Amino acid sequence: MPKKTAKKKTTKKKATKKAAKKTTRRTKKKGAADFIISKSRTKAAAGINVSSEFYAALDTAVRAMINEAEERACNNGRKTLRPHDL
Repeated sequence: MPKKTAKKKTTKKKATKKAAKKTTRRTKKKGAADFIISKSRTKAAAGINVSSEFYAALDTAVRAMINEAEERACNNGRKTLRPHDL
C-alpha cells in the first residue's frame, strides 16, 4: 500500500477593509494646523532654533503675500501668478 502524504493547504488571504483604509488614509494629529510651509524645511533654512509660534506667523505672512499677488494679477487681467506679483 502506498503511503499517504499530507498535502499543505494554501489559502489566499483577502485584504480586509480595515487594512485597505489603514494604508490609504492619512490621519492628522489632533489640533495640527494646515500650514503652507514645511516646518522641517523652515527650521533647516533658519539654521537656529525656531519657536512654535513662528510657524503660524510665517504661514499668515505667506498667505497674505499670496493674496496680494493674486489681486495684482487679477487687476492686470491675468490668471497666472508671476514672480513680479510679489
